[in-house]
Parts: sequence; structure tokens; C-alpha cells
Amino acid sequence: MKKRAHEIHVLLTEDEMSRIRQRMNEAGVHNQSAFIRKMILDGYIVKLDMGDIDKMVSLLRSSSNNLNQIAKKANAANTIYGADIAEMRMKQDEIWELAKEILARLSTIQ
Repeated sequence: MKKRAHEIHVLLTEDEMSRIRQRMNEAGVHNQSAFIRKMILDGYIVKLDMGDIDKMVSLLRSSSNNLNQIAKKANAANTIYGADIAEMRMKQDEIWELAKEILARLSTIQ
């Protein structure tokens, strides 16, 4: 049995249909049924710009790789170089600043 067994039929003007398509494009939604269902039930769709989070993930990967390289050097030579530690601190500070910016923007979403 289908999960969704009920239908609602709505007639729209060309302008109304155009506005629905425009709102779908703005929200980045391609499935018309899902878009209309979401709008009927919740009244809104939130589209987040994930660019900063992607950047932060990239910085975390880079930082993790550097940390692993420093750990290998330290284990092999029993020494750690100050320049390596300074670079790691800079990358960590950059990641934390980006995380703070992202969290501040997320806190304004209502």
C-alpha cells in the first residue's frame, strides 16, 4: 500500500505557477511534490549556504594531516620543531574563528 494515498487538486494561474517555480529554484528544490508538501505542512523551507562549513571541513582535514605528519616526525626523531607547532596553532586558530562565525550566523536563524 502506498504511504501517501490522498491527493489534493489545486488549480493555479500561470503567474502563481511561475511564482512556485521561482520559489523552488530559490530553495534549490527540484521535486515539486516535495516542495508543495513542505510548504503546506511547515510554511517554509530553509536553504543553508554550506560554503563556510565546507571550508572548515577542509581546514580540519589539513590540520589533521599536519598533526599526523608532526607525530610521525616526533616518533621517528624524538624531536618536535617549533615551526611545526606554530603552524598547527595558526591553523587551529583559523578553524576556531571560522567555527565561531558559522555558529554566530546559525544562532540568528529563527
